[in-house]
Amino acid sequence: MARGLDHLVHVVRDLDAAGAFYQRLGFTVGARNRHPWGTHNRIVQLPGFFIELLTVGEPERIAPPEPGAISFGAFTRDFLARGEGLAMLVLEGKDAEADAEAFRRAGIGDFAPFRFEREGRTPDGRAVKLGFSLVFARDALAADICFFTCQQHYPENFWNLAFQAHRNGTTAIGAIVLVAENPSDHHIFLSAFSGVRDLHSTSAGVTVETPRGAIQAMDPAAFRLQYGVAALDGNAGARLAAAKFIVRDLAALRTLLTKTDIAASEHMGRLVIGPEVALGATLAFEAG
Repeated sequence: MARGLDHLVHVVRDLDAAGAFYQRLGFTVGARNRHPWGTHNRIVQLPGFFIELLTVGEPERIAPPEPGAISFGAFTRDFLARGEGLAMLVLEGKDAEADAEAFRRAGIGDFAPFRFEREGRTPDGRAVKLGFSLVFARDALAADICFFTCQQHYPENFWNLAFQAHRNGTTAIGAIVLVAENPSDHHIFLSAFSGVRDLHSTSAGVTVETPRGAIQAMDPAAFRLQYGVAALDGNAGARLAAAKFIVRDLAALRTLLTKTDIAASEHMGRLVIGPEVALGATLAFEAG
């Protein structure tokens, strides 16, 4: 079963400053939420997809990693020790047990589903119950990326059209980009993780067309050509480098970014905000 993009985790040092930055970009940003293992987040929703701004809020609550499990809090803490940026790629889960079994058969993970619940807030401030089951996968050649699927147990309490209205005109996620010295080395993992059998491969990279957005793995030269900024160092393995969003009106977005004093370059029909501005991430916008 093919799995669409569900969310992307942007790990930051200062959660409120990151929320303010995304608001200056023209996104609607949710309130602060707390996880029982010490991380805090704020959410930027699109239809069927969201950006999770994540930080360590209560380090004393982070549990050490255990055999056969991944410590969400410890991964976040250790990632932040190296810097801010895009840290976790998450696909939509429909059946956590089935995902776990599929990952075991494919040899990309042997983790039991991890279920948790937390309180959320509707746009009018009403408290609602949220629940998620996560199933982790591991790419041995991408130690700096945490991969998992996310099954929503109360989706009617999470997704909300009011949260998906953005003054920058963003309507959808287009692609998530990872950079690796040898993108083809990740072909087998990305196929097993996404459930997509037919991947598009070229000398510069690999593209997975999921039911919601694409995953693109490319080498540093191809990334610089496509986005006009230098890629993150991928010598130690693949790194998440960029998110590409679809907007209704690129000219209107350009005007907004000028008003909010956010530096963006125009490259290959896209507006691109580089990692020195976007808290370690490259954020790109194109009309669609």
